[in-house]
Amino acid sequence: MRDQRVTLITLGVDDLARSTGFYAALGWEPAQETEGAAFYRLDGMALSLFGRAALAADQGRPGAALGTGAMTLAQNFADRAAVDAAFARAEAAGAEVLKRPEAVFWGGYSGYWADPDGHVWEMAHNPFWPLDVDGRLALP
Repeated sequence: MRDQRVTLITLGVDDLARSTGFYAALGWEPAQETEGAAFYRLDGMALSLFGRAALAADQGRPGAALGTGAMTLAQNFADRAAVDAAFARAEAAGAEVLKRPEAVFWGGYSGYWADPDGHVWEMAHNPFWPLDVDGRLALP
């Protein structure tokens, strides 16, 4: 098994029902739900929404104030139109617009929004990183 991999990304949320409702508005469906958590199947990995206080306790840091915004989750798309469509879906679902999609200094096109708990997502088209038909990134 390779060491350089990620199998699960967990986002601490304040209100699980609100957060699952937001991701449902984006078209996401949980593969599994338990009391206090929802798990979304991704390509070879999963995304979890987990109550923020319970996550801090699970980490061995009960009462810790878990922050947001220090990392970005990203989805790459085949073209600018697909970025705009995904961004519009997020905005309609209630995302906080941080930066509307625009041409960026590195030669691509991207924008940022935050989910109801402040977790930042980037929607991007990178003409230098091809995607396969399933949207998997193929780093050159």
